[in-house]
Amino acid sequence: MFKEIDISQETFDPFKKIGKQWFLISAGNGQEYNAMTCSWGFTGVMWNKNCVTAVIRPQRYTKKFLDSEEYFAVSFFPDEHKSALAFCGSNSGYDMPDKMKKCGLTHTELDKVPCFEEAELVLICRKLYCKQLDPEAFTDKSVAQLNYAQNDYHFAYIGEIVKAYKK
Repeated sequence: MFKEIDISQETFDPFKKIGKQWFLISAGNGQEYNAMTCSWGFTGVMWNKNCVTAVIRPQRYTKKFLDSEEYFAVSFFPDEHKSALAFCGSNSGYDMPDKMKKCGLTHTELDKVPCFEEAELVLICRKLYCKQLDPEAFTDKSVAQLNYAQNDYHFAYIGEIVKAYKK
């Protein structure tokens, strides 16, 4: 059972939670949703608000749900669910319409935002900003060359953390 918490009172290591454990970002409505694995992102304060920034490539199926909804969820999992996150990161909802059923995670909703029962921490975020990374803005051109050989520059989604839930 999830309990609402004050995220500002939590000890949160973004280098471990995001870069090593990964997270699922999910969005949708009561009829249709999708989630994808992210291992790049940020947490912090932006515009005097506690925020999450996640980056999504333009070809990702989950992007259409993030674009159409006001809210999204960021779900963090215990290590035993790493294989499910790997599955969600390597399979597209475009190619596998039943991806979310096959991933082995249990769909639920918190505040009408899709997330997963197995998560240990869920952040409900209200979308504040979305913009595609600009190739001309890279001051270190090698970063763009190494990460964007197909010119599929990420879209950065900044979301205000409006609620946080913990098991």
